[in-house]
Amino acid sequence: MKKEVVLSGIRPTGFLHLGNYFGAMRNYVRMQDEYDCYFFVANWHSLTTHPDTKELQNSVHRVIAENVACGLDPDKVALYVQSDVPEIAELYLYLNMLAYKGELEKTTTFKEKVRLQPENVNAGLLTYPVLMASDILIHRAVKVPVGKDQEQHLEMARNFAERFNYRYGNVFPAPQAFNFGSELVKIMSLDGNGKMSKSENQMSTLYLADEDDAIRKKIMKAKTDSGPTEPNSVKPDYIENIFTLMRITSSADTYNKFEEDFNKCSIRYGDMKKQLAEDMVSFIKPIREKAADIQQDKNLLHKIIQQGADKARASAAATLQEVRKAVGMNY
Repeated sequence: MKKEVVLSGIRPTGFLHLGNYFGAMRNYVRMQDEYDCYFFVANWHSLTTHPDTKELQNSVHRVIAENVACGLDPDKVALYVQSDVPEIAELYLYLNMLAYKGELEKTTTFKEKVRLQPENVNAGLLTYPVLMASDILIHRAVKVPVGKDQEQHLEMARNFAERFNYRYGNVFPAPQAFNFGSELVKIMSLDGNGKMSKSENQMSTLYLADEDDAIRKKIMKAKTDSGPTEPNSVKPDYIENIFTLMRITSSADTYNKFEEDFNKCSIRYGDMKKQLAEDMVSFIKPIREKAADIQQDKNLLHKIIQQGADKARASAAATLQEVRKAVGMNY
């Protein structure tokens, strides 16, 4: 029986962090045995904000290495770099003929980017949802793990697929949002303001590349308060986040001990953060060290990237053959 296709991508900007791991990567590792998975590094997408491309290769290599260090198996999934699959660009061209200026200008992320960088409103920024749709449709993916901020783009990908099918013939399935399993862990910034970020609030984000002392320092500075004044009080968000971090990295006995202390109004946050810091070091250190080893092994990195590109191009070529036939480009 043919497995359903799952696709997800990540931009090679900033460093992967604990929120990325528990919000996405851990689930990707679980998916690889049940689905036909395509995971890619979105280096074309990153160009819309004009990054320093001298660092782009290192960033791509780091993202690949960290994904493998977290448990993705290149033999089970297609782990590839977006620009290694030129078929995506050709499909992007066809889909651009079905995308309209008005709808692209109305996307929330485009309007936000225009507000933040009014001097850099390039065509790639405007057509970002079309390229995202091409990433998905080139493998005829049916399941796409996305966050709230990408749901509008996924809806547009469905619209483009439907327009193509209506105009040229039935080629694409309708991709749907997908969250594998019922447990989605949201990791807040250690300062209590929003989510952990790849590029902002670096002292409040735990990166998978952080050294042991940096992890300890960040956790000891995490926002807390003077503690509850009544038994079994409701935890503020920033305190709940500390308990969440402990629940996912510490032993059950450790977590239950501090939970009991909180409910009895005898919690000592300093002790809790010291314990959490050591448990977090134990959790992140093996990932950091394995990712570093992979990054230093250029032959292994090249092999992983080439293997992913071969798998992705085989899938993309099969789709593009159908697309060209439908559009009438198979002379």
